Amino acid sequence: MSADLLPASSALDEETARAEIYGLLAQLYYAAPPPELLAALRVAVTEAPAPGGFLEEPWRELVGAARAQSDAQVASEYDALFGGVGKPDVYLFGSHYLSGFLNERPLAQLRDDLIELGLTRDEAMADTEDHIAYLCEVMRYLIAGDDVAVANLTRQREFFSRHLQPWAAAMSEAITGHPDARFYRALAHFTQAFFSVEQQGFDLLP
Repeated sequence: MSADLLPASSALDEETARAEIYGLLAQLYYAAPPPELLAALRVAVTEAPAPGGFLEEPWRELVGAARAQSDAQVASEYDALFGGVGKPDVYLFGSHYLSGFLNERPLAQLRDDLIELGLTRDEAMADTEDHIAYLCEVMRYLIAGDDVAVANLTRQREFFSRHLQPWAAAMSEAITGHPDARFYRALAHFTQAFFSVEQQGFDLLP
C-alpha cells in the first residue's frame, strides 16, 4: 500500500489509484486480511500529495486502526461482525439492504448485468455476486481492464449506480454502529468517503 491509494495528480495515476482502492476494499471485505496485507497497510504513507485531500483523513484513520490492532484482533473482529453460523451481525450483501432478504431480485438483476459485461462467477467462490467484495472487484475490472468496450467510465457509472450506490452507505452505517467494530469501523468510514468521491466524479460526466 502506498500514497498511490490517495488522490493522485494525473488522470492516469488517478485511474490506477481508483482501481487499487477497489482492489483493497475487495480484499478487506472478502475475508479477514492476511498478515502481509495488514503489514503493508501499517507502513502506508498517510499524507496525500496535495494537502487537504478529501480521502486523507479517513485513509489516515484506516492506517491508524491497522497499526493499533494485531492480526489476530482484526481477524476476530471480522468474524464477530460478518462471520458465524446463520445470521451475521452485519451483512455484506446488497440484496439484504435492497430487499431485506438474500438471493432476491436485486441479485438476479446483478447477474443479468454481469452476463452483459461478459463476467461470470468463479465456482470456487462461496458467496453470491452481490457481496461487497465481489462488486468492488467488478469495479476494479471496469477501471483497469483491457477491453475498452467494457472498461470505460460509462460502464463504471452504470454499474456503480445500480449495484453499489443504493446500499453501500447502509452497510457502512451498520458496521460503524456495531459495538465491536474498530478496524472495520475505520474501513467503513473510508468506504463511505471513497464512494462519495466516486459518486461526485460520476455526476460530473456528461
